[in-house]
Amino acid sequence: MDLFVGLDVSVRTTSVCVMDATGQILKEGKVETEPDAIGALLHSIGGHFKRVGLEAGPLSQWLYSGLAAAGYPVICVETRHMKAALSAQINKTDRND
Repeated sequence: MDLFVGLDVSVRTTSVCVMDATGQILKEGKVETEPDAIGALLHSIGGHFKRVGLEAGPLSQWLYSGLAAAGYPVICVETRHMKAALSAQINKTDRND
């Protein structure tokens, strides 16, 4: 089963949401904003990760490099593109992001 991960990054913690291909949320959690901590959570879930996405920001290059080195298919989404996609949502909340 293909899994998709969304990371909502802040300075101290990162919210992690893991979904399957149908959009069903399988796991939500918060970890320290460290590539190793994020990787450990993903490793504990297991499965085939199709994409791990994070929004471009001050920590994105460091997180991207760490997760890519660990073998995760990580992508960094341009902030303006993410804003345009999220503005189409009716219920804009951090959890929905």
